[in-house]
Amino acid sequence: MNWVLTPTTHSAIIRAYKDLIMDYRPYSPEWHRRRYLKEALDKYFDDYVDTDVIRADILDILSERSDKAYEEFMRINQLEKSLQ
Repeated sequence: MNWVLTPTTHSAIIRAYKDLIMDYRPYSPEWHRRRYLKEALDKYFDDYVDTDVIRADILDILSERSDKAYEEFMRINQLEKSLQ
């Protein structure tokens, strides 16, 4: 495990994974997104949820998001056709 001192406003020590350092400003939108994702994954791991369940949940969330985006696309497409 490598630890790196990062040059943030309030320098923080974060773990470097395969030379990829996520150096987000504290409390930035990126920092919050990463924090929420980490907390969600930590909860799965803390509850000893099988990795197949984690994978299925992630795929289900992505599928729901995709379905909603497709429905919106179809509504917009239908409106465009009716305007021609």
